Amino acid sequence: MTDAKYDYDLFVIGAGSGGTRAARVSAAHGARVAVAEEYRVGGTCVIRGCVPKKLLVYGAHFAEDLADARRFGWDVPDCSFDWKVLTGNVFEEVDRINKAYTATLETHGAEIIHERAELTGPNNVRLASGREVTAKYILIASGARPHIPTCPGHEYGITSNEAFHLDSVPRRILIAGAGYIANEFAGIFHELGAEVTLINRSDQILRGYDEQIRDRLLQISMTKGLQFRFNAKFEGIEQQADGALKVSMSNHAPIEVDCVMFATGRVPNTENLGLDAAGVETNEKGAVKVDEDSRSNVPSIYAVGDVTDRIQLTPVAIREGQAFADTVFGNKPTRVDYHCVPAAVFSHPQMAGVGMTESQAKQKHGSVKVYVSDFRPMKNVLAGRNERALYKMICDGETNKILGIHMIGPEAAEILQAAAVAVKAGLTKDAFDQTVALHPTMAEELVLMK
Repeated sequence: MTDAKYDYDLFVIGAGSGGTRAARVSAAHGARVAVAEEYRVGGTCVIRGCVPKKLLVYGAHFAEDLADARRFGWDVPDCSFDWKVLTGNVFEEVDRINKAYTATLETHGAEIIHERAELTGPNNVRLASGREVTAKYILIASGARPHIPTCPGHEYGITSNEAFHLDSVPRRILIAGAGYIANEFAGIFHELGAEVTLINRSDQILRGYDEQIRDRLLQISMTKGLQFRFNAKFEGIEQQADGALKVSMSNHAPIEVDCVMFATGRVPNTENLGLDAAGVETNEKGAVKVDEDSRSNVPSIYAVGDVTDRIQLTPVAIREGQAFADTVFGNKPTRVDYHCVPAAVFSHPQMAGVGMTESQAKQKHGSVKVYVSDFRPMKNVLAGRNERALYKMICDGETNKILGIHMIGPEAAEILQAAAVAVKAGLTKDAFDQTVALHPTMAEELVLMK
């Protein structure tokens, strides 16, 4: 397998989820592997994304849980919250996972190089130290970063990267954007006591998710006190004498806040990687163009994960890395199936979905049947909380094959993971109807919809 004329069989740029999986599995297949990572092993998900954010979501949810506990007979005193304790413990967990990822790579024989790397040719890489190495194959797994608008005063804003490192919970925060990152952090900061305002250039939140589900989240969020300003384009940020930030926007009056957070999308990390020197093509967003095998237009160079701008989800990057390693080094040609990839928004409450939305199904199939369960979870009833959950199942009008399942409610993501298997397998509504309900649960609504 190894080729003596190269220093490595595989050189990976970026040790995030996709790059780490590709490196580990390739090394297990017998390849000589090196991984260049200029920051920390683990990438966005582990260091500044999914993992620490989900821990903040758990921490924030205790605000509601502690209040609800009184209705369940618990004598809960007024509780204070310490942001530093939460973030300190989160950082400890991040450190633990970072070490675990590092150990996994080293155990499988992959060399970790803590330097920035850039391409100088189809098989050539130059490190920040000036060292040059060669590799039979090069895998670009450099991920993506938050997009920052170019409005005047943008330097006063933060992104999700910096949100974990704030000294305290802002008293007033404005979040620009309406995607999953914006709505997740809006829920976190609101539950922890901040006054939250979201602004968005369009009149919708969570574009791409089922309309009825996202409208329910908007309704619940507004009832809780979150503020939304739609059709609002950033015009500028000015710092006031007292340190406050005055934000100007189109179609709305200016607003003063203590923190501005940009959650306006993510940009592939392809700048200064030497792609031009190697002849690698990118699309209009700067993402590496790849085929079904994650191969770029240069035969020796591949790319996986967010840098390709296919589906920016950690499990997808991991599957792409696995498929690359098995195909190139494992003699097991594998391609990732992007059909029916489940997704979740860890808002308050959670949203989750898999497959087609109602509008997508109608456009493609014409005749569809939609089954809905709109209910108040048992826990919310006793807690005196009026929040309602909403589950939807979209089926083909002729065959009753399930085309999509979408839901909003407590633990929606946990429930959807199992249901996603059914959609992926091509089951029909009849299979759910024939399954006995697990009572009393919220999940039983999936098999009771009429």
